[in-house]
Amino acid sequence: MNIFNQTSKSFLVLLAICTLNGCAAVALGGAATGAAVAHDRRTTGTIIEDQTIELKAGQALRDDQEINESAHVNVTSYNLVVLVSGEAPNDAARDRIINIVRDIPKVTHVYNELTIGSPTTLTSRSSDTLITSKVKTKLFGLENFDATRVKVVTEKGVVYLMGLLTKDESDRVTEAARRVGGVQKVVKLFQYVE
Repeated sequence: MNIFNQTSKSFLVLLAICTLNGCAAVALGGAATGAAVAHDRRTTGTIIEDQTIELKAGQALRDDQEINESAHVNVTSYNLVVLVSGEAPNDAARDRIINIVRDIPKVTHVYNELTIGSPTTLTSRSSDTLITSKVKTKLFGLENFDATRVKVVTEKGVVYLMGLLTKDESDRVTEAARRVGGVQKVVKLFQYVE
């Protein structure tokens, strides 16, 4: 207990000194950003653009009352390429969703994986979340591969893989994802690098 209190006090003193010197954001935020960027093949600007695209799409879809009330939509951006997945109530709503996303600045391509139907149940979404976690865990087990370079999205047991990979990495990742229990199908949306 005494060691914990001493360590905690030391950390708080260090944090206070950094804060007084104006370096808290650099000390804490800079390290987190640097770690994420170091492993990603996208530029820092592209990473920020991808996050911005997802935020803008989410807000625009929430602002559309009909879509917000009747559809379940996931928007995932990687290297300015966007995957739109989920369920829309009809063709007109699906087209409107895709047009909203396509009109967001910097989007270079949209993969339309929306199905027509009622929004999935909480049980189905929980199952998809579990599958996504299992796939990510499997990817972290691959030898000589940085699993943080792949985005994994699961809808109704279908696993979508996005990232900037070599052909060999793509093959290994796809095979690993296929071996996860509950995966119905794997869809590769990779962009290839040398």
